[in-house]
Formats: sequence, structure tokens, C-alpha cells
Amino acid sequence: MNRGLKQIEILQIEKNSSSVIPDYVIAEIHVDLFLNDTKFTTIACTGNDVKDMAVGFLRSQEIVMESGDLVQCEVSPDGNRVYVVTKEKRIPDFHESILSSGAKERIPGEGGRKIESPITIPAKYVLKLMKDLLALSSLHKATHGTHCSALAGMDGIITAREDIGRHNTIDMLGGYALLKRIDCSDKMILTTGRVSSEIVNKVWTLGVPVIVSRSAPTSRAINLSKDAGITIVGYVRNARMKVYSLAERVIF
Repeated sequence: MNRGLKQIEILQIEKNSSSVIPDYVIAEIHVDLFLNDTKFTTIACTGNDVKDMAVGFLRSQEIVMESGDLVQCEVSPDGNRVYVVTKEKRIPDFHESILSSGAKERIPGEGGRKIESPITIPAKYVLKLMKDLLALSSLHKATHGTHCSALAGMDGIITAREDIGRHNTIDMLGGYALLKRIDCSDKMILTTGRVSSEIVNKVWTLGVPVIVSRSAPTSRAINLSKDAGITIVGYVRNARMKVYSLAERVIF
């Protein structure tokens, strides 16, 4: 069984009858991240793809920016701890707490270099990518308790990740791209979740020029995306979409 799934018994009530049935719920696991032999933080997640998530989280905090910054990255046998050793042996000032879907204390992207990318995307291709993303959301189909995000290019989805936290899914993609040495300057981030300023900051740190979401962005996310040089395409569903920033990248 997928580590992100837990089977429990529930009482189901329908109309005038009730019954005890087995049901699947999404797992919540706390993963401890150790940086250079010091506990750095704890992340609440499904427990899947924890290596990608840990590396991506450190990337989002601008602690690890390329694969050469990593000396070692190991996951404990039970999958509940990730040990990262970096070339530069430092422990940044970071408030240790249990991080869930969004409680990221540091916002490194703001004020960074604006993304300059000539990428253009046909609107029909945006719709296809969102359809493909939803087809990959197996945990959501089983539990209705996760977000799904993917890294995509003009040849389709490269990889997808699901988690209880939409921020975690972006970190997983960032970690995967770093470990695989993928150039993100001509890629897109697809997501089922709301696009907040924290999401824009994470995507900015990755250098990805386009965010495509099934949901909508916040006002601050839109303003920040313009500073970052990121196109936000939101509310992608039922053959419709809304382009909130840098609309010249979407062609039809």
C-alpha cells in the first residue's frame, strides 16, 4: 500500500441508514530534517518522496542551490528522518517548528532576479496538461485529501508529486529537478492548489517561468509574479482558463 494511505473503519451515514465500512484516509507523517548534524525542522507530509522534499525545501530557503552544494543526503530506514550534509557547513537561523502546508518562515525569492524566458504555450496545451495532471492524482482520487503538482515541459509532464501540503509538492519537484540536474528555465509548474505568494516565491527560486493552476491565485501572488517574471494561469478547467500575469506567454 502507498505510504500516504491509511485504511481505517468509519461510520457511513446515508439517508436513513448507517454502516461501518473500511475507508482510506491520507496519512500525516512528521519527517525530521537534519542539516549538518543539527535538527533543522520538522515537516508534516504524507511520507512519500521525502528526499526530494527535503532537498527542495532547502533549495526554497536558498541553502542548497545546485547538486554540487550537497555532500550527502540520506533517508532513515523508517523514512521519518532525512540527513543532509552540505559543502558549506552552516546552520541558518530558522525557527524550528512543525511545518505543514505553508508555514515557511523565510521568503528568499522577493527581490531576486526577474525571470527572463521566451517560452510561449498554446492554450490548448495548457488544458491538456491539466487533464494529464488530474489523471495522475491517485492519492486524491482515493482520499480527496491531497494536492498534486507536476513539473512539465513542451513534451509533457516530467514528474508529478502528491502531498497533504501544496507547498510540499513544489518542494518535491524542486528537489527532484536539482538532484536530476534539470534546467527549469523553460519548464512549467502545474498544480491543483491555490497559488499564494509563498508558492510564487518557491517557483521563483526554481527559475520556472510559468505556473498553471486548477485553482486561483491571491492578489499578492499576482503582484509578486509580475516582479518575478512569472506567468500565472489559473482556474484551468472545463475548457476555460484565466491568465493573471504576463499573458503574452499564452497563445491561442
